[in-house]
Amino acid sequence: MTPTSTPTQPNVRPAEQRPAPAAVFAAPADPADHARMRRAHAAAARTLHVRAHGPFTWGFQGRTLSRRADEDRWLRVVSAPLGKPCGITWDGTVRADTLLPRSVPRPRVHDLLEWTDLTHRYRAELSECLPRPALQSGGPVLTRELHLPDSWWADLRAALTATSTVPTDRQAVRRQWIGRHFTRLLGIPTVQVTSWTTGHGDLHAGNLFGPPLVIIDWEGFGRMPSGFDAGLLHAYSLTMPATAARIRAAFPDVFSTQEGRVGELVALAQLLQVTERGGHPELAPHLARRAEQLTGIPVPMPPAAAA
Repeated sequence: MTPTSTPTQPNVRPAEQRPAPAAVFAAPADPADHARMRRAHAAAARTLHVRAHGPFTWGFQGRTLSRRADEDRWLRVVSAPLGKPCGITWDGTVRADTLLPRSVPRPRVHDLLEWTDLTHRYRAELSECLPRPALQSGGPVLTRELHLPDSWWADLRAALTATSTVPTDRQAVRRQWIGRHFTRLLGIPTVQVTSWTTGHGDLHAGNLFGPPLVIIDWEGFGRMPSGFDAGLLHAYSLTMPATAARIRAAFPDVFSTQEGRVGELVALAQLLQVTERGGHPELAPHLARRAEQLTGIPVPMPPAAAA
């Protein structure tokens, strides 16, 4: 089916440029999937009347394919098999761009389109680019200390505060997930989350730019326990003690309150599940130590992850 363009609501963020980020994920192993996504990306570029060029950037398991378009755009195509749920990440970026106040610095989404073929559903998003690299490339786990001015941290706090006021029915972290996995991953009884907020959902240095601050990749935008975003950023930064300490100082309402500690524990549990499945093995012992520091209970981690 030929894609049809659907313009999004305008956003007054100034047009910027973003070079192709360092590839984090490999291309799909199946040549058929590789070719299918390349064809889909080319079709989206033709329909949106842009010239795609430069290196391709693959997402997790070949689900997304992105590339620079013209001189000041970024074209991202996501796919999902027909007959399977698309999930919360399918339209998160556009929903966030539509709903968030203009004070939250993010790339503007200029256009989008959706279409299907015989086996897959596709969505293409044409966004503005940024002229500088993210704070972290190559993955979300921090590999160097961040040296950022106090004003940048104040802007991040203000952006997350503004995001928290946005009403939405999108559920980034589900109560059911907490109920199923909390005790297994953390070794403590499941906590009752009494404070919920709206947040980014995947906050780490790879999704942050600055200064000035810009926050990208809003596909996981939605409702979550209060403190989850800051707790996730902190968890990904535990490999760099000075930056982790700076994050704690920037969000005292998260790291010194019961509601915030619950949100941080949920973030730790989610990342412990990632390490349990083989992701970010270098982060596993840091997560275990932080969780035990908060709960007083050793994390029941597999021996390989705890090494």
